[in-house]
Amino acid sequence: MASLPDQNKLLRNFSRCQNWEERYLYMIELGARLPSLIDEQRQPEYLISGCQSQVWISLKKNDQGKVEFAGDSDAAIVKGLVAIVFILFQDRMPQEILDVDVTEYFARLSLEQHLTPSRTQGLHAMICAIRNTASKMV
Repeated sequence: MASLPDQNKLLRNFSRCQNWEERYLYMIELGARLPSLIDEQRQPEYLISGCQSQVWISLKKNDQGKVEFAGDSDAAIVKGLVAIVFILFQDRMPQEILDVDVTEYFARLSLEQHLTPSRTQGLHAMICAIRNTASKMV
């Protein structure tokens, strides 16, 4: 995920967008940066329940004990949301993922006010699935 910005750069880039149409385009661009999933990652156990679109998220610990993410969606904006969630959690240990204040992060992005209810529900489903998997890695 080296091609994804860190949280500070994401916030900076979001603030530079003139309106939400530009932010959606930026989200789509972020989603396009995610590497393609391999077939083994497109299995039912990685499919996120609660998302209107199909979303797959796979987590594994690297040699340093940090969590690495892989994900995809069949919807461009949702794939951008996957990327934003990965930016929030990238380069962290499992316990650190559990400790992150997602509410504050999303408030700074003003995401939830500009997403449809089904996308907001899917976003929360992604967070919940990632935290559940991270809790099993602690």
